[in-house]
Amino acid sequence: MKTCLIVDDSRVIRKVARQIFEALQFTCDEAENGQIALDACKAKLPEFVLLDWNMPVMNGMEFILAMRKLPGGDKPIVVFCSTENDAKRIQEALNAGANEYIMKPFDTDIIRGKLEQLDVIANTSHA
Repeated sequence: MKTCLIVDDSRVIRKVARQIFEALQFTCDEAENGQIALDACKAKLPEFVLLDWNMPVMNGMEFILAMRKLPGGDKPIVVFCSTENDAKRIQEALNAGANEYIMKPFDTDIIRGKLEQLDVIANTSHA
């Protein structure tokens, strides 16, 4: 099973994301801020990170910059998931090492589509 770390200060967002990822056959861990997520990554890097931008203690940008410096930290696929929709902020996230970006609110189709686009899961749609 693929592993996913869901990093968001909203318990509701983490719960919704966990349900979606578990339905897509991921094993999930959760973190309510970037520092907890970084500590989890130091213990064991996930294959995929769904990352909020605005969080207390350590925000998403600080987290991704720190995680990418860890041994193997270049491997996890990171998708920022935020209400930030400014093109400059999105570019900033991608420059910091994010693989992709999705907007809140999201649903199963949005997550599945992004995972298929990134070749994390097989494309299940039939042309």
